[in-house]
Amino acid sequence: MLLDILQGEVFVGEYAFLVLACMAAWVTGKNCAQLWRSLPVLAFYILALGAGLRFIHFALYAAPMFSLSRYLLDTLVLLAVASFGYQAKRASQMTSQYHWLYEKTSPLTWRNR
Repeated sequence: MLLDILQGEVFVGEYAFLVLACMAAWVTGKNCAQLWRSLPVLAFYILALGAGLRFIHFALYAAPMFSLSRYLLDTLVLLAVASFGYQAKRASQMTSQYHWLYEKTSPLTWRNR
């Protein structure tokens, strides 16, 4: 998908699926953090989400299904978005549940009191 955007060969509807996939990745990252899952579990979920996004582009827009470069690029973007969601939720979680130990320094980090 992102390769198509960079090459200028993309339909407007494909942007909507990229935005929806990024929103799904953000929520997946937040939920993994809330359930105290590890980052490898999050990566597994995002690999599956990337495959689903690739299938949607194949089914709706006749994009190549088994393009490794497109899959990796889409999945890396989704992984970055999910990681930000994960870290934002984890920082909020640590500072609210252990407020006597940690204080928030930014939306993504915390430190000892």
